[in-house]
Amino acid sequence: MEVIETKLKGLLVLQPKVFEDARGYFFESYNANLFKNAGLDLNFVQDNQSLSQKGVLRGLHFQNNPWAQGKLVRVINGSVFDAAVDIRKSSPTYGQWFGMELNEKNKTMMYIPPGFAHGFATLEDNTIFSYKCTNFYNKASEDCLLWNDPTIGIDWKLQNPLLSEKDLQGKLIKDFVSLFE
Repeated sequence: MEVIETKLKGLLVLQPKVFEDARGYFFESYNANLFKNAGLDLNFVQDNQSLSQKGVLRGLHFQNNPWAQGKLVRVINGSVFDAAVDIRKSSPTYGQWFGMELNEKNKTMMYIPPGFAHGFATLEDNTIFSYKCTNFYNKASEDCLLWNDPTIGIDWKLQNPLLSEKDLQGKLIKDFVSLFE
C-alpha cells in the first residue's frame, strides 16, 4: 500500500496494491498490520455504506468531540469527487480543502482524521460509497459546514446537486466556532 501525504497534515491518500488477472482483481482494502506499519494505528468501530445517484452531494459533515471520527473512505461502484476541509483551529491550513476523484477503477482510498469536515459528490448513477469510522455515530455531536461556502471554494464538479435539508442548512466557516485544536 502506498501512503501519499496531502497538503493538509494528517489527511492521506492511500493506494492499495491491486492484483489483477483474467479472473478480475483482488486487493486488501484494510489490513491492520499494513496500516500500523504505515503509522496508522487505528481502531475502526463502525462501517457505513451509501448508495447515491449521479448529482447527489453529501457533506460537509463531521462529529465534534468526544464523538469525533476518523474515516477511511473508498468507492466500491461508480465514482465521486471527495473533499475534506481542515477545521482544526490551530492548524496552519485551517479552512483549506483537498479533493480528488475516487472511483471503482482507481481503487484509491482517503483517510480523513478527526478535525476535518468531509463530503462527496457522486459523478455516476448507482455509486456505492464505503467508509470505516474510528468512532460511533452520535447524532447529538454531528455538525455540518455549508457545501458551497464561497470562503472555502470547493469545486464539486457538479451543477445543481441534490442535497439533504441538513446539508442546505450547513454553517459558513466564517460563522463557525471550531471545537478542534
